[in-house]
Amino acid sequence: MQPQREILTLDDIKLLVDTFYQRIQTDELLGPIFNERIQDNWPVHLDKMYRFWQTILLEEYTYDGRPFPPHAQLPVGPEHFEQWLALFTETIDELFSGDKATEAKWRANKMATMFMAKIAYFRNNPLNIV
Repeated sequence: MQPQREILTLDDIKLLVDTFYQRIQTDELLGPIFNERIQDNWPVHLDKMYRFWQTILLEEYTYDGRPFPPHAQLPVGPEHFEQWLALFTETIDELFSGDKATEAKWRANKMATMFMAKIAYFRNNPLNIV
C-alpha cells in the first residue's frame, strides 16, 4: 500500500491518532493495559493525543500537559514499548509519507526511549515518583 499523504493538518493528525489507537485497543499485549486505564474515557484520551501531536508535528500549540506522569506507574516493560513503537510505525507507514511522517516516527522513538528510562528510574527509586 502506498502512503496516502503528508501530515499537514489536524485532520491528518486525527487520522493518525484514531487509526493508531484502534490498533492499540485490539492489540493482545497493549490493549488490556490501555483499556483498563482509559476505560470509557477514550474520547478524552484521543482529544488529548490530537492536541499533543498537533503541537509536536504541526507546531500549533494546543497541548499544555505533562506526558510522562500518567505513564509512570504503568505495568509495562521494554516489550510493551517495542510493540507500541511497531504499531505506531506501521500506522505512519501505511497512511503517510514525507518529512512530518519521518519526524513522527523519530519523536515516537525518542519518547519510548525516554519513558522506558524514566519508568526504570522510578521503579528503582520509589521515593522520587513524579
